[in-house]
Amino acid sequence: MKFVLKENMKYLDKINSPKDLKNIPKQELGEVCNELRTYITDTINQIGGHLAPTLGAIEITTAVHYVFDAPKDKIVWDTGHQAYAHKVLTGRYNQFPTIRRYKGLSGFLKRSESEYDVFGAGHASTAISAGLGMAVSRNLENEDFKVVSIIGDGALSGGLAFEALNNAGNIRKQMLVIVNDNDMSISPNVGAFRNYLVKIATNKQYNRLRRWIYKTIKKLPKSLKIVESILRKAESSAKKFFLPTTVFEDLGFRYFGPVDGHNIEEMVEILENIKDYDSPVVLHTITKKGKGLDYAEDDPIKYHGVKEKKKDSAVSKVQAPIYQSVFGEVLCDLAEKNKNIVAITAAMREGTGLVEYSSRFPERFYDVGIAEGHAVTFSGGLSTEGKIPVVAIYSTFLQRAFDHIIHDIALQNLPVIFCMDRSGLVGEDGATHHGVLDISYLRCIQNIIISAPKDGNELRDLLYTATLNTSKPFTIRYPKEQSVKFENKSPKKIEIGSWEVLNEGSDVLILAVGSMVCKSLEIHSMLLEKGISSEVVNCRFIKPMDENYLNESLAKYKLVVTIEEGVTDGGFGEGIVNWSNKKNIKNSILTLGVPNRFVDHGPRNILLEEIGLDSMTLFEKIYNFSRK
Repeated sequence: MKFVLKENMKYLDKINSPKDLKNIPKQELGEVCNELRTYITDTINQIGGHLAPTLGAIEITTAVHYVFDAPKDKIVWDTGHQAYAHKVLTGRYNQFPTIRRYKGLSGFLKRSESEYDVFGAGHASTAISAGLGMAVSRNLENEDFKVVSIIGDGALSGGLAFEALNNAGNIRKQMLVIVNDNDMSISPNVGAFRNYLVKIATNKQYNRLRRWIYKTIKKLPKSLKIVESILRKAESSAKKFFLPTTVFEDLGFRYFGPVDGHNIEEMVEILENIKDYDSPVVLHTITKKGKGLDYAEDDPIKYHGVKEKKKDSAVSKVQAPIYQSVFGEVLCDLAEKNKNIVAITAAMREGTGLVEYSSRFPERFYDVGIAEGHAVTFSGGLSTEGKIPVVAIYSTFLQRAFDHIIHDIALQNLPVIFCMDRSGLVGEDGATHHGVLDISYLRCIQNIIISAPKDGNELRDLLYTATLNTSKPFTIRYPKEQSVKFENKSPKKIEIGSWEVLNEGSDVLILAVGSMVCKSLEIHSMLLEKGISSEVVNCRFIKPMDENYLNESLAKYKLVVTIEEGVTDGGFGEGIVNWSNKKNIKNSILTLGVPNRFVDHGPRNILLEEIGLDSMTLFEKIYNFSRK
């Protein structure tokens, strides 16, 4: 694929909406796709973002906007990884260099950003359900728009997608589901359904005959339409012979494919032929993640997302490893000694730090695909038979398995270990990915342990402690950042529910959780300069709390501050307030954390400052509180 330079673009910088795209001759659409690849690649390689997923969906995106009439027609995307080209073609060309930057375009679909983003999408497997809802509403109001849901084959491993397919096939409203089959989500796709799609896509006899029929049709003069009709019927019969049925057809869909998702002319032709079908339709497209960039095609996992290019610093500071790396290293060490440890993740082997584990202990590693609910209940089954399941899932994705945690784990007293990666603010991925709700949504569950390490060493010890627990679920939350301090030493057992006094003081009690512990130590020094003595406590266990410490110390302080990187509503601070009220302790408690609103995307340090969880703002709040 040859890339053109931005200054030589013929079409792209003149496309302000899909209407402009429709004015381009059909035979020139390949050039538009070429320019899209250039612009997106150049931009993302400079500023960072998701690269390979969008490159694989450029022809699909261009064809859909060429054939359908958005925003009247509803184009529903599954997650935003594959939708960067959609943003460029829908009036956001000039804004595109701000994507995932503070106050810039979102890296995902966002209804408030554009009328073309008809449904917000950051989590996977939602597009078919949302599209079906739009189709039903359309029919109730006697409107005439079309609905197109674009979903990756990886997202089809999510149960929500199957629930939607089942319901859509039964309701039988007009909607088109385009399956973007690139054999990848973020980690390699897994599961029986993935293997099923491969069988469809690789049937040699059917595909050979299908290619011959389409080539023959293209050569026919317009006067021989009857021959074209006969050939299309022959193709349909061949499909039924070589592929007697598909699960989509069994569910009530018309199935077309597989087709080359990078052949823009064929994509346009097929979409024009099927757009008016008054029934649910599945179009199965075969694409290549990272298409057009050799290095992205060769390593789509690495180039799923790329980081911003930054100037080299003159002085390189040695930093502690990130929490994900600590987790992966420690779990490997523990698994080496304990054969009952089994690791489970939901399509996030790389993101959660389990690559080495999956290589060293393949028989004790399970990637279940984008199926968080199944991951949790599956781990419960393992636990009943004496295994020690360690479920590594991003905090924001574990939300999808809330009932499974309650019904299948906590209610049955199963000692499953949940390691919640990306807890707190995640940065550029924004509101759909911030893990700020887990303290609140877990605190209300009976019979559960909730913990948060102050550094990598404590993560090591908490993970070890969790493997010794045999009576209830054990959760560990940690952020997307450096682990402050880590030495790969022998782990130590921590008494469950115990806290750690880091600095003694007499004026203000600071109860800090996880990532806020290090900041609280900084604040302690700043307060001392103002003549204020603060006691800083590492509240590594959010539930159960250290009642021994609370009974002995809480009443000593008239001023108490709680700090957590989670929403304050229902959070750790509320737990302290409730405990104090029950004990009838007369003190003032200031609860600091994430405010009760959705926080947009941007660098993590800037977002923490925006919501008042940076060291200086916290100091000012506590200093002012201490002077009341």
